[in-house]
Amino acid sequence: MMSFVSLLLVGIMFPAIQAKQFRKCELSQVLKDMDGFGGIALPEWICTVFHTSGYDTQTIVSNNGSTEYGLFQINNKFWCRDNQILQSRNICDISCDKFLDDDLTDDMICAKKILDKEGIDCWLAHKPLCSEKLEQWHCEKL
Repeated sequence: MMSFVSLLLVGIMFPAIQAKQFRKCELSQVLKDMDGFGGIALPEWICTVFHTSGYDTQTIVSNNGSTEYGLFQINNKFWCRDNQILQSRNICDISCDKFLDDDLTDDMICAKKILDKEGIDCWLAHKPLCSEKLEQWHCEKL
């Protein structure tokens, strides 16, 4: 019993993954280096990420036999590897669980690769929800 309590306390004090639920302007600050990359303005990214993951780094969605991870919902069939799809193309050369933490550096690098190879419409929310009327996705302080 004592070892269970000790293990529980260690798990609470040192969680394996530091997740983050961002707010719009906080995320805008973190993603500011993506502004203009591939011709995509920062408000388009903020809108797309909102409709994709709700700004939650721990979002995992099963989708037609594959799984999508993190803020950008990066797919394990093409972009990252996990133990679910052993034949992943793993174009970003990274473990999918890296997209579930609060460090967005690797997420942004992979999202840029996706944008370069597939375009912004790879994120299905972009075209119908985030390609025009973007005023609400701007932040005053950057």
